[in-house]
Amino acid sequence: MRPSARIPAILAGLVLATGGSVFAAPAATAAAPTSVQDCEKYIAQHSSKKGTAGIGQACYEGSIGNQTSCAASLTAVGISANVASGACRAAH
Repeated sequence: MRPSARIPAILAGLVLATGGSVFAAPAATAAAPTSVQDCEKYIAQHSSKKGTAGIGQACYEGSIGNQTSCAASLTAVGISANVASGACRAAH
């Protein structure tokens, strides 16, 4: 391949590689805060417990995929097991 044809090919590859990461990055970062809010909203709708300090941290654990820790933390603050598992699913 001639050097004059190689440069545009390399530049096109770089544009495609960085373009994909630009489109993927905002979706990954935007999902976490709303999923924590969805978890807290689920608890507020299905439980009598309101605004315990451990709920936010447990919902965060669920949003990053740690469902076991999320459910265990929610049951530790007095949320029933059924509501805890539903809230953790809402967080993920």
